[in-house]
Amino acid sequence: MKGKVYLVGAGPGDPDLLTLRALRVLRQADVVLHDALVSSQILELIPSRVMVLNVGKRCGSRAITQEQINAMLVSFSAGNCVVRLKAGDPLIFGRAGEEIEHLRRAGIETEVVPGITAALGAAAIAQVSLTDRRMAARVVFVSAHRVPGVPEPDWSGLAAPDTTIVVYMPGTDHQQLATRLRRAGLRRDTPCLVVTKASTAEQQLHLTTIEQLHNMTLLPSPSLLIVGKIAARAVLEVPANSDLREELVATQGDAETATTLYDG
Repeated sequence: MKGKVYLVGAGPGDPDLLTLRALRVLRQADVVLHDALVSSQILELIPSRVMVLNVGKRCGSRAITQEQINAMLVSFSAGNCVVRLKAGDPLIFGRAGEEIEHLRRAGIETEVVPGITAALGAAAIAQVSLTDRRMAARVVFVSAHRVPGVPEPDWSGLAAPDTTIVVYMPGTDHQQLATRLRRAGLRRDTPCLVVTKASTAEQQLHLTTIEQLHNMTLLPSPSLLIVGKIAARAVLEVPANSDLREELVATQGDAETATTLYDG
């Protein structure tokens, strides 16, 4: 007897950001296969009767291959409700496409439950509008991590004064990333906002520029990078007496410097 597999987005980390549908699916699950970046607070919402397996990878190491995960999804789906729980949104820079394709070939019913992707969680924490009509006509999501053999994205096609660029998985080589952005045509003083562990108790924000990106203190992963004029608003619009102001870890995090970056 065939069951059903749900690909569920866990959001950026805060369990309050789970959708109601995601929570309902987790509560009716028989088996949950989750990524390493799914927060422990969300995993605690899963009933104790459910089989929960960590199939994620950290720091480039993976104990279970994608092929094995695909096989597990098919195997566990026999008569069961299986949840493939992914951080953020399943369809943004994950392996959902490969898993959906495999499940379709096996004739397994599949449903995707979207979640709040990291870019939106980070923007909400920083209180910046990625598409503020006064300065950003478009927003681009790009991953700095590439599968071996797959060409680099066309960075030159991404850079424009009216564009907000959100870089997922920026890695630790900030010098190389800054070089890519500069070669794309962006100015050295273009504001950059690094957000790490968005929506969790360990969240941090760091305002800098492309030129100074390589000098930035390495923040814990997962993190992403918001590039563009809008990034400076993270400091400019935060009240001086708010908790968020104190969370801004920034060498250039004062309002005066942020104003310079924004007006520049």
